[in-house]
Amino acid sequence: QVPLVESGGGSVQAGGSLRLSCEVAGYTYSWWSMGWFRQSPGKAREGVAALYGFSTYYADSVKGRFTVSQDNFKNTLLLQMDSLKPEDLTVYYCTVKTSPVTGANWWHPENYTSWGQGTRVTVSP
Repeated sequence: QVPLVESGGGSVQAGGSLRLSCEVAGYTYSWWSMGWFRQSPGKAREGVAALYGFSTYYADSVKGRFTVSQDNFKNTLLLQMDSLKPEDLTVYYCTVKTSPVTGANWWHPENYTSWGQGTRVTVSP
């Protein structure tokens, strides 16, 4: 298990922006993958975006609005969320997979081994 701590959630009006951060304790390695998922009550955990090396993957619902990136110096995974919609409101989770993800499997939560505690995003109409 890799300790992960998310931050940056909060309330924003529709059309606004938020940036989520996920700090990874200890070292990260080039063969690790990292991602963001979100989950609403009663629903399955949904893949939002993932990153492996120079490859990034996004759910269709957030393409063009969200950007995932990594600050290697600070061991931090970022999720820039722009043009937020009411349907984006939920709890977002940072996650790590200690091996590469691909376009075929990045959105499967069972592939990931460590999860943060979650940070809530609330979007006002």
